[in-house]
Amino acid sequence: MNMKVNVYHKPIINYYFYNVYLCIINITDNFKRMIKSYNYMSVYDVAILGGGPAGISAGIYAARFKLNTVIISESLGGTVETAHLIENYPGFESISGFELAQKFKGHLENFEVPNIKKNADSVIKEDDTFTVKLKDQDVKAKYILIATGTKRRKLDVQGESELYGKGVSYCVTCDAFFYKDKTVAVIGGSDAANMAAILLSTIAKKVYVIYRKEKLRGELVWIERVIKNPKIEVLYKSAVVEIKGKNFVDGVKLDTGNEISVDGVFVEIGSIPECCFAKDIGVKTDEKGYIQVDQSQKTNIDKVYAAGDVTSGSNGFQQILTAASEGIIAIKSIFDDMEIRR
Repeated sequence: MNMKVNVYHKPIINYYFYNVYLCIINITDNFKRMIKSYNYMSVYDVAILGGGPAGISAGIYAARFKLNTVIISESLGGTVETAHLIENYPGFESISGFELAQKFKGHLENFEVPNIKKNADSVIKEDDTFTVKLKDQDVKAKYILIATGTKRRKLDVQGESELYGKGVSYCVTCDAFFYKDKTVAVIGGSDAANMAAILLSTIAKKVYVIYRKEKLRGELVWIERVIKNPKIEVLYKSAVVEIKGKNFVDGVKLDTGNEISVDGVFVEIGSIPECCFAKDIGVKTDEKGYIQVDQSQKTNIDKVYAAGDVTSGSNGFQQILTAASEGIIAIKSIFDDMEIRR
């Protein structure tokens, strides 16, 4: 028997199906939020704190070992991104730090390792797991790998903080462009300072390298380039005691009593470990603040490992290669430890 729907009932039917549709959408959205919430509350095998060469390499190998892993880092790449030129990384005769960092990130993305783009505020140990406290969420993991790297050391002299961003810089690749045909000073005498001076010599008209010791240190290839460069003048046994200027840098005062007129100051005097929260869970550090690790990259705290420039490993030789290798060793050690505990 054929039935005809009264045309007057059509709006009622349409309204009914529309409400069913809204209910389905609402249920779907709630389900997605529930899954997202569950993921935040789930316990990862490993939480990698830091996104430099050590953290990225660790993330790649963790994925290959099929470990449920998350990288917690506001950005990926680390300080390698600010390196002007890298000539000691196998496979690349010469490559910029930014380009190498992009290749690192691209490799990591192939493994789809999740990255929470925040920095850890603290780590709390709770029975057999750890809780990483972030600004607006917590992350739980069975193992922690600290790969937070280092931060730039400051001179702590008069005028440094007042003129930061007004002629005082800690990133030559970021700010060198602003000093075309001007006079600048590079403070320091290691590889970072030597490389900064070389880059600046291609832009500025004059570069002073101010170093407190009797001779430059680091790779001989960089030292030779600095010494042979006619636009670079090295001032040995000298230390900056004041950065001068009102609205912008106009000079530096040395401990020798001399004053030099410069338009910009680039501070390249090394770095200090970025691991303040490590002490919250009792991780031991050396007298300089670097995390102490054994050959497996394990710290004194069970299930806590560390890798890269933040550690005292690799005989203190802070390189991209050594950081990456420490990250890999740490993940292999974590995997082995998990297998033993199964």
